[in-house]
Formats: sequence, C-alpha cells, structure tokens
Amino acid sequence: MTGTAPLLDQDLDFDNGYFDSAAFAAQTLENWQALAGVIDHTLLKPDATRDQVEHLCNETFRYRFACAMVNPVWVSTAVSVLSGTGIPVGVVIGFPLGASLVSTLRQEATTLVRLGARELDMVIPIGLLKSGNHQGVYNSIHTAAQIAHDHDSLLKVILETCLLSVEEKLRASEIAIRAGADFIKTSTGFAASGATAADVALMRGVAGARCGVKAAGGIRTLANVKALLEAGANRIGASASVAIVRELGAE
Repeated sequence: MTGTAPLLDQDLDFDNGYFDSAAFAAQTLENWQALAGVIDHTLLKPDATRDQVEHLCNETFRYRFACAMVNPVWVSTAVSVLSGTGIPVGVVIGFPLGASLVSTLRQEATTLVRLGARELDMVIPIGLLKSGNHQGVYNSIHTAAQIAHDHDSLLKVILETCLLSVEEKLRASEIAIRAGADFIKTSTGFAASGATAADVALMRGVAGARCGVKAAGGIRTLANVKALLEAGANRIGASASVAIVRELGAE
C-alpha cells in the first residue's frame, strides 16, 4: 500500500501470527537485566533541565535500559552523553497532541534522526481518526515511518487509547501497522489515563507478531509491568524505571 492508496473502512486483517505473551513475560521477568532491556527510560517533563537529562542518560547506561527517551530539544545532549555506549536515544514527535501537519512531522523526524535519534515515538492525528479520515492518519504515520526506516531507526506510534473507543483502537492499531509502525503504543502519559492491560491485550490481538506493543503512561511498579507484559507488551515506557528494576534486585 502506498501513501495515497485507499484504506477501506472494512479492510481489517486479524490473521497476524502468534506472539507468546506468557513466555515473553516469564523470560523478561527472570532477572532485572532482562527487564531493563525492554524499558524505555523516559523524561518528557516540559521543565526538565540539562542536568536531569544527563542524569537520565547516565542511569540508562548504568542499568542498560532499552533507550533514553527525551524531548526533541535534548536529543543532541542525550546523543553526546550516550555516544559509544550502544544505547540508542529515543525522541517524541507530534507530541503530545497528535495535531501536527504532515510537513511538520517530516521536518521534525528528519532533523532528529540526523541528530542521532534512533527511536521515534509519534502520536497519531487523533482528530483525523475520530473524523473518519483514516487515509490522513495513514499518511502521517507512513511519512514518519519512511524517514525512520531510511535512517535505520524505529517508529513507535502512540494511539492515546484513553481518548478512543474500542473500534477506534482497533482501527488505529491496524492503520499504524500497515503504515509501517515498528511498535504501537498505548499512551503519551499526558492525557487522562495511561496504559491498561485491557488495551495492551486488544492491541496485541491486532498486532499479533507483526509489530511490537509498547505500554506507557502511569507505570510505576513491578506489578504494573508484570500485568502489562502478560497482556502482550514487549516494550515498556516509564520514568520510574530505576525503582521498577530495583524491585527485581537491581542496586
């Protein structure tokens, strides 16, 4: 499917292969190191300072989290701190409202991957989805996916599930996957609520083995993480990452 091909409302596909959530959760929870490897260590507060970003990056390296997730203004700083560690820098785009022009998303994504970001987390155009403009949603995601993949980067697509009906969650998940998402993600953490096991299970049902599912928003304890992994998540976004892995024995 190209960026201009029609995306029919009835065109859903649930024959997506099998992802063994129980096995993945059990393996990931065997030790804190395995758990750290699926957590995006995150700092997206608008008042975050350079010192706080550098501290986040140092913690990301110490515990070997999956990536350090920051706002666009801090990408260069994070890339510098993590240079040579093998740990990627992640960044949010079209965040947190999902109301950017496609041209803005294109410029933002291009600039950030050139600065060294290797994981992009974008918010879907929520209003377009709710207006029934599914092709517009597809085009926005497809644009960012092409840029990410051209630079050997990942794209995670945030649905902001608390704002969507069940039908909209299903539709958004399928559109994102077809548009090139490497992960579909629950939440920004800036809306009324965040990740739930029910939403993760629904998203994994659509995704199957075609892409990852990232749970984010309000995840603060090991018990939260366990429930979300067992529901089908294979990536977690959290600012309480250090406290979570310490529950599993990290020092």
